[in-house]
Amino acid sequence: MSIKLICDSGSTKAEWCLLNGKSKKIVTTQGLSPYFLTTQQIQQIIEKELMPKIKNIRIDEVFFYGTGCSNPENVKSVKKAISLVFTKAKAAVDHDLMGAAKALCGSNKGIACILGTGSNSCFYNGKKIVKNSPGLGYVLGDEGSGAYLGKKVIQYFLYKTFDEDLMDRFNAKYAINSVDILNHVYKQPLPNRYLASFVPFLIENRGHYMIENIIGDAFNDFFFNHIYKYRESWQMPINFVGSVAFGFKDVLKEMCNAYELQLGIVIKKPMDGLIKYHSQ
Repeated sequence: MSIKLICDSGSTKAEWCLLNGKSKKIVTTQGLSPYFLTTQQIQQIIEKELMPKIKNIRIDEVFFYGTGCSNPENVKSVKKAISLVFTKAKAAVDHDLMGAAKALCGSNKGIACILGTGSNSCFYNGKKIVKNSPGLGYVLGDEGSGAYLGKKVIQYFLYKTFDEDLMDRFNAKYAINSVDILNHVYKQPLPNRYLASFVPFLIENRGHYMIENIIGDAFNDFFFNHIYKYRESWQMPINFVGSVAFGFKDVLKEMCNAYELQLGIVIKKPMDGLIKYHSQ
């Protein structure tokens, strides 16, 4: 029986599952985005954070689904890193959107959306992605994502748009100033991850009209710029995966009702669906 290793990697973290027959072992490492990491850095993270936890088990197949892997050069980079670690394994590298589509829809047709640190969406025909609204990354796009929401929180704080109560709550939680924030965003690595780290502030302050406006506006931007562009959105359920989607599923339900769309399944992580898909 083939021993499989499945990976679902976002920008922030990567979840791995060692699949040996019916036994499963889950390991988490930091995210492996080829936009931010070199082949050598990806190899080092796998060797340092994953290998000690799966010991000397010989892997036959690696299925890697990751952010940034729609770009052929990035696919090469990740595939090379995997091959340098798992020298005997057959490696397949695809983007995280394909992983999301398989996890959410299996072998059925559907609209699959990611709302995590970043965001993306597609129409999947049960075998491949047929339509994809362009993912422009956290600077130009990523509507509805953790980075997009975090950017709004920071804007409201720096522009002093928050009322006095929210300003006090923000200062008590983060104790940072504009110099710290701008340094992180413009000079430090992984700014998208830093921006997404402000999402908990939204979760903790649900109910305040400014917080609800930020969340509602971000998701409205996602629906208008992406989901609304698929003709199939009116013919089948809209499915979501990602920590942001899962954390705000009540807003997604309201948004689907407002747009007269049907909300499908909303899951936090794609791994359960991917395990099911690759076990068949």
